[in-house]
Amino acid sequence: MMKPAGAGAGPGTGTVEVRVERPQRPPVHPNSARLRARPYYRRWTPWLVPAASIACVAVFLVTMFVNDCPNRSAGNCTAGFLGRFAFQPLKENPLLGPSSTTLLKMGALDVSKVVQGRQGWRLITCIWLHAGVVHLLINVLCLLFIGIRLEQEFGFVRIGLVYLISGFGGSLMSALFIRASISVGASGALFGLIGSMLSELITNWSLYANKFAWINQRRVAPGPQAAPAERKHKTYQYILWIVAAILLIVGFTLAIVLLFRGYNANDHCSWCHYLSCVPTKKWKCNSSPTTCTVR
Repeated sequence: MMKPAGAGAGPGTGTVEVRVERPQRPPVHPNSARLRARPYYRRWTPWLVPAASIACVAVFLVTMFVNDCPNRSAGNCTAGFLGRFAFQPLKENPLLGPSSTTLLKMGALDVSKVVQGRQGWRLITCIWLHAGVVHLLINVLCLLFIGIRLEQEFGFVRIGLVYLISGFGGSLMSALFIRASISVGASGALFGLIGSMLSELITNWSLYANKFAWINQRRVAPGPQAAPAERKHKTYQYILWIVAAILLIVGFTLAIVLLFRGYNANDHCSWCHYLSCVPTKKWKCNSSPTTCTVR
């Protein structure tokens, strides 16, 4: 601002006083850097779970192409307008999918071929096969809703290992209980993802509470506030990891040994066959605990 000095003085006064006023900066909050810091949870870009979902759909399309119901069946295919991709008759496969022969050809889990034929690779390939459209949609939707969120939180390496290890474990359990028919699907892998999500939520509940508190902290007025707590694993968590790793190795080793020795888990569980066969009006569960037949 410029202001003549001695305003109202007589003529001849030519001195001019110059005053410069600088705008004051707003006060800087001492913890502003902490408040603007990003959360201590890294956000990963999910790509493995979408890729696994696309792979399941692609394998199912290839399976239906190989199935070729119009040329291999008696012409009673469901949705015949799909041509080569038509489904087997509903009495044979109510899930809208291929025949059991095609699934077996594509790598479905068959205990006799795994044990006598030494085709152990079927314990992995069966994870990527599905019995029908209904089966495929349920598994893919569950995988997307659960897996994407977990991959964003923990990365593709951890989630990929959980998915494959859980799927392999599910195949071993199916081989011990379902011995007279084939089995396919990624249900074991999905249960592994659900279990890992629940385990993380329970063991690190306080960390999630701190995370929510940090989010609410950004909305309050400026003032002296504590920084968010750093993420640290406690001693009991390391102990649980070691115990879980030992149980995992021992359980897998025991299951593989029992499988190749011809152990049938249904001999010690009179109701377990209902886990793989639910009797309805259209089919019944025979006295054989592992077979479902259509009436």
